[in-house]
Amino acid sequence: MAEDTVHPGKEPPAEARALAEQVERDGGRVLAVYQEPVGGHWQIFCLLPRQKVEASPFQRDLSPTHVKRLAEGVKRLDRFIDPIVLVSPRPGEYWTPNGNHRRAVLDRLKADSVPAILVTEPDVKYDVLALNIEKAHNLKERSLEVIRMYRSLVEEQPQTTEEDWSFQLESAHFITLGLLYERNKRFAGGAFAPILRRVDRFLKLRLPKGLPEREERAELVRATDEALGVVVAKLKKRGINHPYVKTFVLARATPLTKARKTLPPFDQTFRKLRDGIEGFDVSKVRYEDIQRSAIMAAPAPQE
Repeated sequence: MAEDTVHPGKEPPAEARALAEQVERDGGRVLAVYQEPVGGHWQIFCLLPRQKVEASPFQRDLSPTHVKRLAEGVKRLDRFIDPIVLVSPRPGEYWTPNGNHRRAVLDRLKADSVPAILVTEPDVKYDVLALNIEKAHNLKERSLEVIRMYRSLVEEQPQTTEEDWSFQLESAHFITLGLLYERNKRFAGGAFAPILRRVDRFLKLRLPKGLPEREERAELVRATDEALGVVVAKLKKRGINHPYVKTFVLARATPLTKARKTLPPFDQTFRKLRDGIEGFDVSKVRYEDIQRSAIMAAPAPQE
């Protein structure tokens, strides 16, 4: 490793030197081994053969529209200026927890190499939600990334709990929603998210035992959604068809009130919610009620 790649006055630790040597063996080129300015962590700025770089297996799905827009921008500039963040989970493998759309652009343009910042700590591969800000996540994307991370952690870190990974998983309700979106990509997660956010908490169980508990929670939500579908169908027969209708029914059937400080357990909440939905009187609902509620719930315009 050339001296001019080393941070002045400091010798990189053994793991950084070994990783730099691995890059060279894999046909890449090390441009710098340095300490980033916030936490002083050692990183490698390098060029890697494009074929060596892959998306992490729990990365969100690519947006073809976003890839197309990025590719057009890169072609217009006639240059690629944003390095991709990589980790190496195993020798010879390079995953991107941040930059998968940019990686896809380089694939599309048949670039020979990928400019990358290679992080020496492999566990950064789980920091997808914190790092991946090039395209805003919607609820489905965040939830699917979280459940993919969760399944990987069950295999790689079976002695840990959800609480140990609370930063990477971000919010407990993303785990439950991820299981629901895996089953049904069109699941109405946005309607259930406000309730889930209040009663879903990180489990203290070790991850292999936590996953079955999560499946049970997802099943409770799924059963509630089935009951909700019956009510929505009845409202449609009455000529009431509005995009806010599921949220409207949930808001009126929920056992949770804004003033309630002590929240019931998850299971109890969704059993009571399902009972409330099954007993919902559709004859008392008017289209104007749903429309008015939708207007009141709409977020204020961004300044």
